[in-house]
Amino acid sequence: MGVIDQGKAPVKTGSIYPEPYASQMAGRTSLRLGDLGGLTQFGANIVILQPGAKSSLRHWHLNEDEFVMVTEGECTLVQDAGETVMRVGDCAAFPAGDTDGHCFVNKTDAEARFLVVGTRAPREVATYSDVDLKVEIADGKATFTHKDGRPFEGGKP
Repeated sequence: MGVIDQGKAPVKTGSIYPEPYASQMAGRTSLRLGDLGGLTQFGANIVILQPGAKSSLRHWHLNEDEFVMVTEGECTLVQDAGETVMRVGDCAAFPAGDTDGHCFVNKTDAEARFLVVGTRAPREVATYSDVDLKVEIADGKATFTHKDGRPFEGGKP
């Protein structure tokens, strides 16, 4: 394909989370650049955070690596050890299996954007650090459970 026209990229708004967590992702969208380019082995997305928005619940991946680079504005990376302000050009890496959960929050009054690149494992498990939630993704289907494996019933944290 070559050059990707970002204006033609599929846009994803919100998240796949069940409630009460889905509504916490208001103000988050992403441009699915890797999908537009036909990539299958890894994802490449521009995540757009409006003021006050967060990228996700704080999480870590069992099987997938993630790399992030801020491309516009300023984001605050939230991890176990605390918060780190990241500005344009700043990068972060999250190796598969590292249990230090992460997410990004836009604490400014301007839009922020970051590029996220991650592997696409055939089977993935993500654990959410601050809530009793876990997701297993296989064959394109997400199954949410409590951390102990009990089925998660939406609306009941």
